Amino acid sequence: MSELMVQNTHTEVGTPKTALDYISESKSTNTRLAYHKDWMSFITYCQQHNLTSLPATPQTIGEYIADLANNGRKISTIKRHIASISQAHQTAGLETPTRTAYVRDLIKGIANTNGSASHSKKAAVINDIRLMVDTLDDRLIGIRDRALLLIGFAGAFRRSELVALNVEDIEITRDGLAITIRRSKTDQEGQGRKVGIPYGSHTETCPVRAYVAWLSGSGIVEGAVFRSIDRHGNMKDRMSDKAVAIVVKRAAESAELDATQYAGHSLRSGFATTAAENDVSERAIMRQTGHKSVQMVRRYIQEGELFKHNAAAEIGL
Repeated sequence: MSELMVQNTHTEVGTPKTALDYISESKSTNTRLAYHKDWMSFITYCQQHNLTSLPATPQTIGEYIADLANNGRKISTIKRHIASISQAHQTAGLETPTRTAYVRDLIKGIANTNGSASHSKKAAVINDIRLMVDTLDDRLIGIRDRALLLIGFAGAFRRSELVALNVEDIEITRDGLAITIRRSKTDQEGQGRKVGIPYGSHTETCPVRAYVAWLSGSGIVEGAVFRSIDRHGNMKDRMSDKAVAIVVKRAAESAELDATQYAGHSLRSGFATTAAENDVSERAIMRQTGHKSVQMVRRYIQEGELFKHNAAAEIGL
């Protein structure tokens, strides 16, 4: 059952895909891996407590998520586990027990008891980016990190989108970088989208100049844009999405910011927050971020406008 949740690595080239292969490909790799990890966690719990995992009863799921809550798991994590269990049942052609009133009420109870507020990482706004970039030197790793931070920020890219970029996906034009995103979290069919990154007003924070400097310093002419570099300064393979978070945290620490508050997503959220602070329209922000939902991007806009036109500032305190 869990094999449907991970990437099929055993299908030989030229072998016709089965229906199950196509079902597996309907989700992104990261989503399949997350489903698989959560599902295996549920199976392990059921085995330890002599419970049946497939099909599971609402009561079994209730005991499992109560255990997660008692062990300090956030409500967002618990909901993800429930989604994974639901996906496993649906893929097996079974009715999912996660939609019952029993499970829904239990989730509400956990949220009311433990709180459901999101504890997301801090947005790296433009002032943070300037501080981070200013700490980077002219060694190869510094040149790479500068390009990664500035392109990740200006393009409002997800980590997976950033590390998936190939040289062939980026065109240098007189107006800036024209970047093609081949596939993303919200574009599993691979229709792709174009993102424009214009020249910056300041040389030290210009993403276009930073990209050109990286290509020149690295000698990369094709394939992966962002590649790992070992401690001896030797360039290796394509970076992982987790490595983006390491770069952001390292730069934040060097800039004397609280590195624990920043992660790879800080670049994307930082762009949206900064754009909102500068009165950029929702439509323009969504065109850059690729958000399909206004509600999602408005979370950033609300943070960016927290102290703009603030009523408390107008009452004479």
